[in-house]
Amino acid sequence: MTEIALVLLAGAVAGTLNAVGGGGTFVALPALVAAGLSPVTANASSTIALVPGALAGAWVYRRELTPVGGTSTTSLTAVSVIGGAVGAGLLLTLPTASFSAAVPWLLAFATLVLAFGRPFSRALSAATGRSAGTGMSARALLIAQFVLAVYGGYFGGAIGIMMLALWSIGLGLDTAAGNAMRIAQVAAVYLSATTLFLVASDALGRPLILTAMLFGGVAGGFAGAHLARRLPARFLRGTILTVAVTMTVLYFLRATGGG
Repeated sequence: MTEIALVLLAGAVAGTLNAVGGGGTFVALPALVAAGLSPVTANASSTIALVPGALAGAWVYRRELTPVGGTSTTSLTAVSVIGGAVGAGLLLTLPTASFSAAVPWLLAFATLVLAFGRPFSRALSAATGRSAGTGMSARALLIAQFVLAVYGGYFGGAIGIMMLALWSIGLGLDTAAGNAMRIAQVAAVYLSATTLFLVASDALGRPLILTAMLFGGVAGGFAGAHLARRLPARFLRGTILTVAVTMTVLYFLRATGGG
């Protein structure tokens, strides 16, 4: 019961963080590992738990979707679905030790993106003077989206922010203008990865753990949507970065035997 309570609480915190700007993976993954799941199963379970919130967000923003660059919404979504499935397949087929060794570095990379992705993309867009609809070709955009989707299916930390950074740097797309499409594409990646995880992973082997994370995530997502409207954006971003940095340091300590 202690494990269930821990996972439920972690799911609520993760759902809240995702609702206010991302970073739920930094809480969900360590909590599931602490509950006794292997890193691979924990990662698959956290992705599954994030799907309802992602799909709900995509539904809310369905009327605000606009094409990104020279691609159609259908093409971009298809690439996200395929890439998410490929990433999930890599997670399930590569040795567990490989993922365990990569987790601290993946967390560190996602933390850097959380900290500097948006400022960097804004600075580069301002320096190049790009406006929406210029920059990357449709083919280049689809290739880059596929690579991001593979990452999202394999790990997924900060995937939404990476998408916005890509579109901002490559196309000069305003972050606010791309937010609806970001939510839809993250949902596409998570949904295809989850389909594979439900069939081929051990995520269903601990149904109570998965259910607790799922319910916590949904409750946290609902609460986070309301919380985001009341708290300053700088405070929310600082909270997410603090969690990200803390979890990254702890995982590096664990990998080196220091904790």
